[in-house]
Amino acid sequence: MATRRKTSPSVAAKSANTAATARPTTAAPSPVAPDAGLGDVGAYVTDAWQRTFLFWDTLLNRGNNYIEHLDQGTPPLLKFEHEVVLDGKTLAPPCNYALLRLVPPASMPVNLQARPVVVVDPRAGHGPGIGGFKMDSEVGMAMNAGHTVYFVTFRPEPEEGQTLFTVMDAEALFLEAVIERHPKAAKPVVIGNCQAGWAMMALNSVRPELFGPLMVMGAPLSYWAGSSQLNPMRYAGASLGGSWLASLTSDMGADRFDGAHLVDNFEKLNPANTFWNKYYNLWSKVDTEAERFLEFERWWGGFFRMTGSEIEAIVENLFVGNRLARGTMKAGDRTIDLRNITAPVVVFASWGDNITPPPQALDWIIDTWGDERAIAAAGRTIVYVLHESVGHLGIFVGGEIARKEHDQLVSSLDIIESLPPGLYEMKLRDKAGLAELRWDELEPGAYTVHYEHRTMDDIKALNPEGREEEALFSTLSKVSEMNADLYKKWIRPWVQMTAYRPVADALGKQNPLRLQRQLLSDQMPLAPFIRQGAEWARTHRTPIEADHPLRAVEKQMAARITQELDKFRDQRNEQSVQLARQLYGAEGLGALFPPDTPDADVAHERALKELEAARTAVLPDIAKGGFAEGVCRIVLAGMVSIGSFERRSLRLARLLAQLPDNSKTGVNAQTDWIKLLKAQARITAVAPVEALNALEQLLPNASSRENALALSAAVMMIEPTLANPRSEIIEFLMATLGADPDRVIELARKLTDSLEKPAARRKAA
Repeated sequence: MATRRKTSPSVAAKSANTAATARPTTAAPSPVAPDAGLGDVGAYVTDAWQRTFLFWDTLLNRGNNYIEHLDQGTPPLLKFEHEVVLDGKTLAPPCNYALLRLVPPASMPVNLQARPVVVVDPRAGHGPGIGGFKMDSEVGMAMNAGHTVYFVTFRPEPEEGQTLFTVMDAEALFLEAVIERHPKAAKPVVIGNCQAGWAMMALNSVRPELFGPLMVMGAPLSYWAGSSQLNPMRYAGASLGGSWLASLTSDMGADRFDGAHLVDNFEKLNPANTFWNKYYNLWSKVDTEAERFLEFERWWGGFFRMTGSEIEAIVENLFVGNRLARGTMKAGDRTIDLRNITAPVVVFASWGDNITPPPQALDWIIDTWGDERAIAAAGRTIVYVLHESVGHLGIFVGGEIARKEHDQLVSSLDIIESLPPGLYEMKLRDKAGLAELRWDELEPGAYTVHYEHRTMDDIKALNPEGREEEALFSTLSKVSEMNADLYKKWIRPWVQMTAYRPVADALGKQNPLRLQRQLLSDQMPLAPFIRQGAEWARTHRTPIEADHPLRAVEKQMAARITQELDKFRDQRNEQSVQLARQLYGAEGLGALFPPDTPDADVAHERALKELEAARTAVLPDIAKGGFAEGVCRIVLAGMVSIGSFERRSLRLARLLAQLPDNSKTGVNAQTDWIKLLKAQARITAVAPVEALNALEQLLPNASSRENALALSAAVMMIEPTLANPRSEIIEFLMATLGADPDRVIELARKLTDSLEKPAARRKAA
């Protein structure tokens, strides 16, 4: 057997890059004469052979990297130096999580006044590092903005007795440690990727005092939501009868659930990519693709394990039970109610994500709140961002996504915190504020960021098939509970008696996902032959032109293979969907286990009662206040009338507090405008008509009314679409309050100048 040769990522990358730059010392003879229709066939054959050797050489490097990573203890794959702040192994009870502080490169700025950022990576089969194994990543963007960045990592093996709620308590201690280290900064921004997104939402609901804005990226929060086309994965468990199989698998592993099973499920979602596209892409572009392939596969090939308790809690509460979105999940004696989250929540989803499509990422808002007015009335802010095409993993590892979406989100945190309570979608528009832009069309300096008001109907419209089919999963959850009880009572004791950890560990090492990496390494008997051929290929590399006729034939054949595999996938998915409908529909088990009332209906009914109660509570004091309250109500009415807030208007609105006292305008430099704006937004959410009708009492004379209208118009004039201060709402209120239009316009223009000049000076500084 050949001696194993370890290949570090840097060595593998150097080997791959050499292929792109090396040139032959002597031209290889062409065994076949050029053909008029196919081009130089010999050149193509030579190129294909060279690519083949380089392809297999890259796969050997992948195997070596996998073995090397195991030998190192499978550390997090972070691009940045780091130090351990708190190790969960030292806690009571212990867990396999740890808090790291990332050390920024010397070239990056450090702003000690900036709030810290905590990135939490998913524990969904793989190891940690996807949020920060590139400079162009969530971590890199936060560091570039001057934030101190912390990273929550975890080890391959859980601690004995570890539960989902052990981890939750440890993560709460991590956030307490971060807050203690930054006593003068605002509460930390937390970024939760995929599985970590719902984990951070759950923690936030029981410990809201630990959180600043929470960003959840590609996080499946509403497992029953989706459609047969967007999310066929949710139907896969229907034929298995629910959660009992996960329990059986972990019991056979002697209280260990292998993350390789989760990774295998992900790979089955897209067989064309798993079995063909990623390998063809490497082979066809091996001169430039090898480094990226090895970097990603180093993370993708790290398989981590959970305890049986952890996977049971995840499957029963989330995958099958959907209890987090429904508000019925328990953390010990604590109910996890997402309405308890007080800081702004930002949700990132993509139409290209087949694991967490937009309905799964967003429908929890409907099930939790029921009505967008209830969000505002409770003083909560929820912002969502929809990308047009990026896939699930691209949300975390895509360099373009990091430089665009993540950069915009990090730089907009102060604006998001300044938003009046409510539900918004973050959108891009051109400088004129008219044309909407796609995220993938973003060019620096050519756009403005808008926060557009949204309703529950807007979120419902994102699901083309509606939500009626969620009744199937309500029935499935009941069947799953019955099957799980039967398994735990009658079968589990026998399985646990026969399970033996060393045997289970040995069987886990034979998992095909592990074997394909370990065997295809320098341990392989043919490895020396492949290495020799790859060295010859690098020395004599003669790549053909991209427009070579046989290259076109090759791409056509590759596309046909992809098409056939996609056809197989679609047929398989359709069969899975039909089986679920037959088993759990009204004519199947749905007749024995009827579905519960839809959670959206329950939430809507509750919201209406709470809104009416809130309205009754605010009406007696609706006319309390004065000039500042009147300005806030006019601004809110204006923003609602156009349907959006533009980022610059919110930043410049902060300057209101910096204006000197002015008896003519009624401006008071001590007024906390942002706090007041939020308070008035809660009132206008439940009593909008009464709030505007009360302006006559808040602004008792002509002078105060004109000054209030002028100041409101000055703030709104920052909007490109409101360059004319005589906007629809201002026109309406001028007539209602009997204000002099010319006087209002004159005052508004003067105030606009006083707002814009300090902003320009600050920008120049």
